[in-house]
Amino acid sequence: MKHKLLVLFLLLLSISMLWGAGNSESVDASYPTKPITMIVPYGAGGTTDISGRQLAVQLEKHLGKSITVINQGGASGSIGARTVLDAKSDGYTVLFTAESLGTQRVMGLSEMSYDDFTPIMVAVNDPKVIVVGKDSAYETLQDLVDDIKNRPGKVKMSYTGPGGSGHVQAMIYGKFGMEMALTAYPGGADCILAVLGDQVDFTNSNYSTVTGYLESGDLKLLGISALDRLEAHPDVPTLGEILPGSERYLSNPFTPLSLLVDKDVPPEVVTILRDAAKKAVQEPAWKEFVVKNSLDKLYEKYPDESSMRKFYKDWESLVSWMLYDSGVAKFSPAKFGIEKSQY
Repeated sequence: MKHKLLVLFLLLLSISMLWGAGNSESVDASYPTKPITMIVPYGAGGTTDISGRQLAVQLEKHLGKSITVINQGGASGSIGARTVLDAKSDGYTVLFTAESLGTQRVMGLSEMSYDDFTPIMVAVNDPKVIVVGKDSAYETLQDLVDDIKNRPGKVKMSYTGPGGSGHVQAMIYGKFGMEMALTAYPGGADCILAVLGDQVDFTNSNYSTVTGYLESGDLKLLGISALDRLEAHPDVPTLGEILPGSERYLSNPFTPLSLLVDKDVPPEVVTILRDAAKKAVQEPAWKEFVVKNSLDKLYEKYPDESSMRKFYKDWESLVSWMLYDSGVAKFSPAKFGIEKSQY
């Protein structure tokens, strides 16, 4: 009798384990079953926020669930990124971030990096542009560059904090003998408001955040921090034209925006999110958004996980060593095994 009961118990246990495994797979396959939260680790109104919200709208169409975008700025994106890692690794909390994950370790802001996440999509690069207020005495990019050179440390520039894309812009200026007075603000929109309020002389904004101000005439576009002029503004020169020798720095995408999840999110969920993201960027509304804001379609250049991870590795190497060699990084990239690229 005892033997029969033991056999029956083991049989029921086996059935239960098999059902549990099958049920787990069905849960993953049915993802999502509830709303998703997208953390944008910067203030509202900046390039990451604008692009993230647009992508969220398109993703909802293919995931069948609502996506709530939450801005959680501070510490160059590290606070919001930590929120995603601290959440349950089930794919219901995702991160839409700019490039700061590639610099947080060397800047001493956090111990996080791209390696702590699984990439869903390297989405777009928002070109950096140089803008001043409508009443600024600067009429051309050359005017601004000359004044910075003539008055070291006097011309004021707003940026989003240590290690951010604006900070990298300032380092490029520095390599060509230009020193500015830097003032940090929580996000890209705040940097623009500082220009509008005459708190600073100029800023290196992302193009998508200034289009409305350019159309209204509240800001003047002086230059493009890239090698190629924008189709929307063919008469505006690039920084490369004004600073000979800067080409090797300006070829880098300064503000790559990415959709990421915690590295422990199940592979089945990652696959569903990637499929939805690929469909989202084919939506007419997204394509119109990309064209209107002159965004670089990085998702076409880095279509799979291996190419995305290589992009992050190369970007991290270039910018981290630039920060360190300029004396602004707290730690050497070598401390984290980041090999030095040639730039």
